[in-house]
Amino acid sequence: MKQLLISILAIIVTLTGAGLAQAQRLSVAADIANIRSGPDTGNAVIWQVEKYHPLEIVKKQGDWYLFKDFEGDRGWIYKSLLTDTETVIVKGDNCNVRSGPGTDNDIRFTVDNGVPFKVLEKKDVWLHVIHADGDEGWIHRSLVW
Repeated sequence: MKQLLISILAIIVTLTGAGLAQAQRLSVAADIANIRSGPDTGNAVIWQVEKYHPLEIVKKQGDWYLFKDFEGDRGWIYKSLLTDTETVIVKGDNCNVRSGPGTDNDIRFTVDNGVPFKVLEKKDVWLHVIHADGDEGWIHRSLVW
């Protein structure tokens, strides 16, 4: 009985560790990337994402990655369209991007849900970010995924 419990515990630890190892976060490197319903160019394009869109990899199949995004949506993307650059995506509406790390800094612009950014720098709970179009500033970490 003791040996059985040890074996079950070892399996649980192995499966938990494997799950953690698979939780890889990548981002879109291409200006626009097609998201497909399956791991092949013969599968339908179900939507498109822009540069810096962050994705959490769920599964790899050859050169294709199944992912979930900040809204929990899933799709397939080809490996060459991805990078390990750190990025975030806005998860609310009317979020302020400021000239510096703090609410005492001027608002440069406001963004809505789904706008992705590359992370340039971190300072406490603030992220210095840049959009693919060149707009940059600081955003509070609580406003992004």
